[in-house]
Formats: sequence, structure tokens, C-alpha cells
Amino acid sequence: MLNCIEDNEACVVGTVCGYLTYSHDVHGERFYRFMLRSDRLSQNSDLICVTISEKMLTEISIDIGMHLSVSGQFRSYNNYTGQGNKLVLTLFAKDVAIAYETDEPINEIYLNGYICKPIVYRVTPFGREIADILLAVNRAFNKSDYIPCIAWGRNARFAKHLEVGENIKIWGRMQSREYQKKISDTETVTKTAYEVSINRLEVGETDKEERETTNFAEETDDII
Repeated sequence: MLNCIEDNEACVVGTVCGYLTYSHDVHGERFYRFMLRSDRLSQNSDLICVTISEKMLTEISIDIGMHLSVSGQFRSYNNYTGQGNKLVLTLFAKDVAIAYETDEPINEIYLNGYICKPIVYRVTPFGREIADILLAVNRAFNKSDYIPCIAWGRNARFAKHLEVGENIKIWGRMQSREYQKKISDTETVTKTAYEVSINRLEVGETDKEERETTNFAEETDDII
């Protein structure tokens, strides 16, 4: 369970479904990345990108098919390669342990941040209410993570009245979903969106001075 002490906490139990690959290095410390599949009770599953330091790999090896418990922070960085999504989301691992196959699925996240773009509220053709929220979550060294979040039903109806700069706290899960993007009149491509699905939402107390000093424009270029 999450302690909700920090502004950004996440934990997941899942199965490794991608090879460990080199990601980047910071100040001589190398970081690697792998994909983790988190099963839902509905029999669907979510794919979560996990970033891990080489220092943690001395204690555990990452192999396809392993069941792992990973806890850390859900972070964002800009993708300048021109391939894939412009904003990349990853679970930055602070603790990794072997999990049992019999362990119940866990996919939990808590975020305490600020709305940094006008909320987009819409109703699907099937009558389902949805609100898209971009949340800026502050972290050390004057950096922020920009996390796309999605609210449903009564949470969406409530969120549509919130304004840019308001502080909100959310509880939910990290999710992935495929969608079709039209690139021409005759061609579409399948892409994957990564976001946080909101189960619970609360408005925090944000005074005027705090709103004015919170920097929403400074996007982070790294994930450390």
C-alpha cells in the first residue's frame, strides 16, 4: 500500500515482458529500461515502462517472465528522437523485489500536483463522461513531471469545473491503451497512450502566492 507521504508514489506487481535495455547515464551512473505487464482483474493488462539504476542490478537480475514488485515514482521526460510519443512516462524504480505468481495484482499510484492545462471534458457516443487532466508534479532540484491523467463519470463531471493552477490529489492506476490515429484519408496507425486512470480525486488548498510561484512551463528533460 502507498504511504502518500511524497507527492509522487507508485507501486506495481507484474511480469517482465521485455528485455532489459540501456536507457541513459547521468553523472556516470547508467540506467536501464524494461517493460512490465500488470494484469487487471478484468483479464486485461497494462504495459508499464520501468527505469532502473545499474546499482540495483547487482542485487537482482531482470529476465523475461519474472514476477516483480516495483515501487518508485511515475516520471516524465521529453522524447526528441522523433519516434513514438513526445512525452514518455516511466516508473522510476526505487525498490524492486521478487513477487510470487500467487500475489494479487497491484497497480497503485498517488499524485499531488497542479493542473497545468485547461481540462478537456467530453462525452463519448455511448454516453460515458471523460475528463483529460495534465498534472504537474513537483520534485527535487526545481523539476516537474507532467503526467496525463484521465477521470471518468462523476470524477470527470467534478473535474471539468477545476481551473489551471489548482492543486489536486489523485489516487488511481498506471494504464496503457491502444488507439487509432488517422495519418491520411486512407491510412491509420495504432498507437499506445500511457496515462493515469483516476479512481479518487480531491482538491487541495492552494493559496494565491503558491499558484503564482509554481512553474508549469519548465518541462523536465531527464528522469533522475
